[in-house]
Amino acid sequence: MEALMSNWANPVQSLPEKYIFPPEKRPGTHVFPVINNIPIVDLRNVDGHDRSQIIQQIFDASQEFGFFQVINHGIPASLMDDTMNVMKKFFAAPPDYKASFYSTDIAKKCRIYSSTMNYDNEDVHYWRDNLTHHCHPLQDHVHLWPQYPTRYREVVGTYSSETMKLLLRILEVISEGLGVKPKYFEGEMSKNQLLSVNHHIPCPDPSLTLGMPQHSDPNLISMLHQCSVPGLQVLRHGQWMNVDPTPDAFVVIPGLQLKVISNGRFSSPMHRVVTHSGEARTTIGTFLIPSNEVVIEPAEEYEPLYKGYTYTEFFSCFTKSNCDADIALGFFKNETYK
Repeated sequence: MEALMSNWANPVQSLPEKYIFPPEKRPGTHVFPVINNIPIVDLRNVDGHDRSQIIQQIFDASQEFGFFQVINHGIPASLMDDTMNVMKKFFAAPPDYKASFYSTDIAKKCRIYSSTMNYDNEDVHYWRDNLTHHCHPLQDHVHLWPQYPTRYREVVGTYSSETMKLLLRILEVISEGLGVKPKYFEGEMSKNQLLSVNHHIPCPDPSLTLGMPQHSDPNLISMLHQCSVPGLQVLRHGQWMNVDPTPDAFVVIPGLQLKVISNGRFSSPMHRVVTHSGEARTTIGTFLIPSNEVVIEPAEEYEPLYKGYTYTEFFSCFTKSNCDADIALGFFKNETYK
């Protein structure tokens, strides 16, 4: 069977054996509760008289939930819709065209793959295709992007620039709340912008498989643009719970680097994706990632929980520990807190 699921004949009638998880890892048939009180941060007056209140909302949400949603963020709904439509058209492109981008080489700046980057060595595959490419600086990467659909580079170029600006605005609010110098998160701290688009075709039996593994994001900060089809779940109080889409909102998830820089004031939640039997699901993630060389350490000098390290050092520990956040962070905890 071809690796890229978006090239399969639809609908898929039965779940291939390679996608059936062991019983203890399956989502099962029970109904997951919905998180109804997800903090929604209105950014309309973020540069005005509501700024201090917005700072407090972001900090409260990040400590209590580990994530929040933003509305009135300045990115037009029309641009969000255009970008989502362009992505759906890409995944519907002819198989030979998508195959030209297929790669499991993490060094490739624009690639499509299925399940995870370890597809060839997996015992069980995840129910997804993923398109990933670098975005910043735009002029260094846009020539590597797909040219089909014809407006891909135009629409996604504008979208990536706008999401970059939005995330930097949110980080500037966070830096003010942390009491660090202005522009602390600009430059080397957010040098790399990655666009990661997940596509999940309808699944014949969502109880037996997963769309993405459970994980915490290793980067600085993430922002998710959901479609109308649910699937995102967050582990809260030991229970998996649904994060249903909110129209025209972005879900903002602090990454593990922000947890370290905030000296533990921010958390980075465990999350995963379940599949849907009736509809395809496409989501667009935007990630800001530090440069490989910049030193990451708690911004507070008083009783730092972690030692300084480079992102290269952290990511090496993260991958070697099978992407286990607690194990990876444990390598850099100060002895007092181990």
